[in-house]
Amino acid sequence: MNRYPTASGQRSGHCPGRESPALTRRGFLKRSSMGFGMLAFAGLANQWAAAESRQPLPHFAPRAKHVIFLFMDGGVSHVDTFDPKPELTKRNGEKAQWRADVGSQALTPNRKWLKNLWEFKQRGQSGLWVSDLLPNIAQVADELCVVRSVVGETPLHGAQNLLLHTGRSIGAAPSLGAWISYGLGTENEELPGYVLLNNDWVPNGGAQNFASAFLPANYQATMVRAKGKPVDNITPADPAELQRAKLDFLREQDGAVAAARGGSDAIESAIRNYETAAHMQTLVPKLCDVSGESPATLKLYGVDRPNDYDHYYALQCLRARRLVEAGVRFIEITCPLTHSNNAPWDQHGELKQRHEENARITDQPVAALISDLKARGLLEDTLVLWAGEMGRTPHAANTDGRDHHVSGYTLWLAGGGIRGGMTYGATDEMGMSAVENPVDIHDIHATILHQLGMNHERLTFRFGGRDMRLTDVHGKVITPLLA
Repeated sequence: MNRYPTASGQRSGHCPGRESPALTRRGFLKRSSMGFGMLAFAGLANQWAAAESRQPLPHFAPRAKHVIFLFMDGGVSHVDTFDPKPELTKRNGEKAQWRADVGSQALTPNRKWLKNLWEFKQRGQSGLWVSDLLPNIAQVADELCVVRSVVGETPLHGAQNLLLHTGRSIGAAPSLGAWISYGLGTENEELPGYVLLNNDWVPNGGAQNFASAFLPANYQATMVRAKGKPVDNITPADPAELQRAKLDFLREQDGAVAAARGGSDAIESAIRNYETAAHMQTLVPKLCDVSGESPATLKLYGVDRPNDYDHYYALQCLRARRLVEAGVRFIEITCPLTHSNNAPWDQHGELKQRHEENARITDQPVAALISDLKARGLLEDTLVLWAGEMGRTPHAANTDGRDHHVSGYTLWLAGGGIRGGMTYGATDEMGMSAVENPVDIHDIHATILHQLGMNHERLTFRFGGRDMRLTDVHGKVITPLLA
């Protein structure tokens, strides 16, 4: 019975103030022309689904199944870690001048060349150059593929962080982890495909670094903290039977709303997130609890170190290995911020003190992660990326600080079918500009996707009338890096 009057005086079955669902495109097709539009749409949808089924993922046999991204936020000095410059040391203290035609960053007056602050040595059987700043990583040099010729876009932390994570410096795009999770899913349906092991610091660029943007929301990062409870509300508040009944009720209600609106990615993602969260209540506490690891393993990573920053970063690296074993596809570990600065590795001053502090925190656990993965046979199909968003200038306004630098800097990869014990590309004799085999972040992303069995040009998502992809209109696979 229609009980409520409308503006025309007729009765309506809706309660006052109830907003009718917006008319969707599917709804319009269903209601108009006796539904023939909907029939045509259904036919086209079947064709599209069939076309997609002819392009299964992965596109070809993968060399890697997992990625661990060790994010060195702030910009590690390339000329103090993996890119030795004897000429820079020779000309230490001289006025810094450079030609404008080599694409280097502009130099302001009164800046001077600043030498390598740590001694470099050749390491391992490969003779890879690594400085004394990173003595533990130096011990796994034969596993590293060091890329010395990375070129960025702009020397700003936020923009470069977004570029490194999403392939776009302006944000509002899915992160690398979200794209990989979208393309390949997770090997363990009870865990998310993308996990962020955070160390109580959100980098410049904010949560967009780890977001799914226009991809469905279930592909964004699930954050696991180092301190305290790894994940909020992870302990069930209700008995299992009652919790199951609540989830079933939410699924029914959300499904009905989604159907009424002709389908909704947001609602369907929420449903999947509820289910994943329920599974995580059992698995995540077990995975985050490392007390069952051997004393030798805990010591290897440095979990037993007394300093909180050291302890928690080591804990997150050990958790990363455990997450790989559990089938999580993409794992990122952030650095902690120990001081009042813009970012952990952003040393415009106090370069020696703060770089050594950051190295003390990260060096041992990172090397342990590489060694442990290899010992367990996991490095073969786990690709490890160690990278910051930029490097640091070979010149300085003082004797203990370097500024932002994007015209030539360093990152490294290991495992996952990447050649170890090698360098690729080069900067000039002062470390200013990439002069041999320059690459950009899109090339790195394309190479990572390739090792996971995906063609970066075919991994797309329709949004805004365009097939979007991680590498946009850029990117090439760096084949010399592949084993």
